[in-house]
Amino acid sequence: MALNYYRLVSDIQTERNIDGPCDEFLQNIEKQIGDTFNQVSLDVIYQQDLPVIYIKSGGVEGNFLKFYKNLKSPILLLTNGYNSFAASLEILSFLKGQGIKGEILQGDIPYISSRIQTYKKINETNIALKGARLGVIGKPSDWLIASQVNYPKIKSKTGIELVDIEVSELIEETKSCHKINIEKRNQLLERGFSEKEVSESLKVYGALRDIAKKYNLSGLTVRCFDLLATLKTTCCVALSFLNDEGIVSGCEGDIPSLISMFILNKLTGEKVFMANPSSINMEDNSIILSHCTVPISMCTSFSLKPNFESGIGIGIKGEITVGDATIFKLSNTLDEYFVSSMVIEENLNDENLCRTQIKAVLNEDVKYFLKAPLGNHHLVIEGDYTEIIDSFFNQK
Repeated sequence: MALNYYRLVSDIQTERNIDGPCDEFLQNIEKQIGDTFNQVSLDVIYQQDLPVIYIKSGGVEGNFLKFYKNLKSPILLLTNGYNSFAASLEILSFLKGQGIKGEILQGDIPYISSRIQTYKKINETNIALKGARLGVIGKPSDWLIASQVNYPKIKSKTGIELVDIEVSELIEETKSCHKINIEKRNQLLERGFSEKEVSESLKVYGALRDIAKKYNLSGLTVRCFDLLATLKTTCCVALSFLNDEGIVSGCEGDIPSLISMFILNKLTGEKVFMANPSSINMEDNSIILSHCTVPISMCTSFSLKPNFESGIGIGIKGEITVGDATIFKLSNTLDEYFVSSMVIEENLNDENLCRTQIKAVLNEDVKYFLKAPLGNHHLVIEGDYTEIIDSFFNQK
């Protein structure tokens, strides 16, 4: 995807004296980010969700005042010598006084390129959220008393449309599902579970795929424990497979967690593990996280066990790669979020916890979970993405 910029240069600057170095500067950024820069007119830059103003020299502050009101926020000010940095400082200070977000892109090529790529990803995520449809199959489970959301507010703030679907529809779709994915069936049977239990889990998977297609859903959450009495199975396997296929899927009807998962996936491209915080240790600032629905693609290996709480159906016990990771949660009002980098130190084997279990040491203080938690479930992805998450939630 090409990037467009509008050039600003002082009327008294002899532009031919700076063209060579400036062209080389842009070319080096293009090589780093793998995209091209195109100089465009004001009419075009006004339409950009990510307006880049190339401050090519000093003395352009007055010219900037003539058109800035028509630019979308945030405004990126690209600088490279010839007093352009000084001019950008004055412009950004002015913008802040007007309550307009912006950032100066100045420094070495890798840093500038990194910030451009961050803003590009944020812009792409905003586009992905607008018009996205997320299914809520059943209401949040009864124990999720802090997980109710205001549907119109969600739509207004993110562009996401939440679509209510009755659990009974999922149950009927599952009962009438006769197509079993043979490849996935064989993959699960290799782990030692009975053919009947595997088939029932895959019927739920097939039914959820059909519902996602029917309602044009990019993601969904299921009040999954309602399936225990009627279908004698769970959604653990189905949600794992759906997440691996790009349909962001959570359990227990937890809407804030589903929204958190969806934003996290679009922003980073990583698969998301929705987990229960099981315990913390303040001495080493660590946390144990566990659940039965980890995406298999996040695992170096996996085995199958009965779902932890019910002993019914199939839960997934995955071994997640040790190393850098990120934990995240967005509040039910979307006004607050928690994010921390962390290091996954080990996978655990506690029979008294949900099946996939990790111990991780956080960068942020684990007392957050004692004093100001944003709900039960938190989301885990591999890699440190704290910078882009902070940038996303502070963009406006």
